[in-house]
Amino acid sequence: MERCATPRRYLMCPPEHFRVTYSINPWMDPAKPVDVPLAVAQWEDLREKYRALGHTVEVLDPRPGLPDMVFAANGATVVEGRVLGARFAHPQRGPEALAHLEWFRAHGYAEVCEPVHVNEGEGDFAVTASYVLAGRGFRASPLSHGEAQEFFGRPVIGLDLVDPRFYHLDTALAVLDDAADEVMYYPAAFSAGSRAVLRRLFPDALVVDEADAVSFGLNAVSDGLRVVLPQGAVGLFGALRGRGFEPVGVDLSELLKGGGSVKCCTLELR
Repeated sequence: MERCATPRRYLMCPPEHFRVTYSINPWMDPAKPVDVPLAVAQWEDLREKYRALGHTVEVLDPRPGLPDMVFAANGATVVEGRVLGARFAHPQRGPEALAHLEWFRAHGYAEVCEPVHVNEGEGDFAVTASYVLAGRGFRASPLSHGEAQEFFGRPVIGLDLVDPRFYHLDTALAVLDDAADEVMYYPAAFSAGSRAVLRRLFPDALVVDEADAVSFGLNAVSDGLRVVLPQGAVGLFGALRGRGFEPVGVDLSELLKGGGSVKCCTLELR
C-alpha cells in the first residue's frame, strides 16, 4: 500500500517551567533534577521537526506553577473542530484545563465542552476514522466515555489498562493511519477482554513488544506516513519501515523524567 502524509496542525506548550514535582508513575523521580535548558532544546527540536515535515504548530503559552503544561495532549480532545476539554485526575494539574479552554475559545473554536467526568484529553482518547478509542483504569473515568460519545457523535470503544507503567492510553497504543484505522499497541498493557476487542477491530495492527513499549515507543505521532517517536524505541524503526512508514526519531529524555514523550507533548487540532 502506498502511503502519503497528511498535513497536520498541532498545539504544543514550551517547558519553560517544567520540573518533576510529584511521583505518580514509575518513570517520575523528583530526586532526579531536570535540566531545563536541555528540556527546552529537546522540545524545540520536536517542534522544528514537525515544521520541517510540513505541519503547522500552534503554541500555548506556559503558566508559572503549572509545570506539566508541556504535556499539551492532556488538555483536550479535538474532533472535526469540536473541543472536549479535560478534567484532570490529580489536583496539581487541574488549572491546566482552564488554560486550554481559554486558548480554544480565543482561537475561534465555537463548540467547546467543559466535561463533567475525569478525562485527560488525548492521553486517554485516540481518534481513528471509525472510532474514538478510550482508555480507563488509572486516570480517566469510565463515565467520560459516554460523555465523549454524546459530544462527538462517534462510537467510543472503552479499553481497560491494567499495567501501571502504562497509565494513559497514549503510552500503550498509537494511531498510525487514522484514515485507514491502523494502529500499533502493546497487548500486555490491556485486560484480556480489551485485547480481544483490539484484535477484532484491528486485526492487522502492529503489535509492539515490551522493550519498545517501556521505551515510550507508543507515545508517537503519525501523519499517515511519517511516525515521530522516541529514538530509544529501536525495535520499532524496522517494523514501521516494513509497514511502509517512515520513522523519525527524537530525543526527549528530559521530558521522559516527567512521564511523557512525543505524543504527550502534542495535541492534534483536527
